[in-house]
Amino acid sequence: MRIGEAARACGISPKMIRYYERTGLIPSPTRSVSGHRVYAEEEVRTLRFVHRARLLGFSVADTATLLRLWRDEARASAGVKDLALRRATDLERRAAALADAAASLRGLAGICPGDDRPECPLLDALAREPARAGGGPTSARPARIEAGPTE
Repeated sequence: MRIGEAARACGISPKMIRYYERTGLIPSPTRSVSGHRVYAEEEVRTLRFVHRARLLGFSVADTATLLRLWRDEARASAGVKDLALRRATDLERRAAALADAAASLRGLAGICPGDDRPECPLLDALAREPARAGGGPTSARPARIEAGPTE
């Protein structure tokens, strides 16, 4: 099948298939005499695998590792489980950071009068220098922005 048909069969765009090809996740397919990419059923199966892994948030490198493990019938499932658990932990960390950011925004929106006046404590809070605990470097997790005295 051609790239458009393969894309529809996988639920992705032809552009995404070309990206997977450029990154090396899938090999370059054979081409027809007229130069069109031609995908066999096995290649479409691989595209589905890659697409699902990417939907779960696996990096290109981790997806390549999963592909290698998928193709290796002598693999130990421990490596697959470890990779999945690390990814789940990362997703949970990101979800917590997003929840913190949402809570900060709700708190900041709560102090904004939302009227016709130009004064806005929310903008003032965003412009303030962040407080650093212990004077050390900031953590990888975004700091919570709190409303405070305006200048």
